[in-house]
Amino acid sequence: MLEVKNLYVAYGYAKALHDVSLTTEKGQMAFMIGRNGAGKTTFLKTVIGLLRPLQGSIMYQGHEISNRSPEELYLEGIRYVAQEKKVFSNLTVQENIEIAAYTSKEPFDRAVEKVTSIYPKLKDFLNTKAGQLSGGQRQILLVGRALIGDPKLLLIDEPTQGLAAIVIEEIGNILSRLKDKVSAVIVEQNLAMVNSLADQIYVLKEGKLAKEIKDRSEISDTQELEAYI
Repeated sequence: MLEVKNLYVAYGYAKALHDVSLTTEKGQMAFMIGRNGAGKTTFLKTVIGLLRPLQGSIMYQGHEISNRSPEELYLEGIRYVAQEKKVFSNLTVQENIEIAAYTSKEPFDRAVEKVTSIYPKLKDFLNTKAGQLSGGQRQILLVGRALIGDPKLLLIDEPTQGLAAIVIEEIGNILSRLKDKVSAVIVEQNLAMVNSLADQIYVLKEGKLAKEIKDRSEISDTQELEAYI
């Protein structure tokens, strides 16, 4: 689904990613962990086209995409959920969904059903301004919007950051139901979620790929993973 080879990315003269290579397969949920400043967000932004690599290759379903725009990649089935939890605050939840439905050419009724099926409580907020939702509800709305148009690859940046434990559990349940249905690369620091959902883990350290973990026993070893965050 996604194959990245020898990726280098810089902000001006400061290199953010150094020779990063990784592969995710169709239907797999890959998690990326590492300390703040390790390059995790930079990696996602580069894949989605918000940043241009200095060198390297980004292949999506066998096609090079390193020079494609975010708009083009959206239409090709890649969705990016940023960590800032930004919705269209002055629009209602329903209007937020309608924008995504229009962009992806999915029928509006089906789009609403898709979003509310992953979190039925949103049905009670369809006519509420999205800016009035809690942080957790906004995050769930953003994940739901990302599913409109039947994407093939999700890129999600720290979906549980700053959220209450009960909301983290709800987001974990939503992601769990998506397993095997859509490929995903998720940046996440909540190791309980990583332990339970990851098919593979990529550890970034100072812009470099420090470790790739695919063995189930290592994925489940919270103590080992804590050393990387």
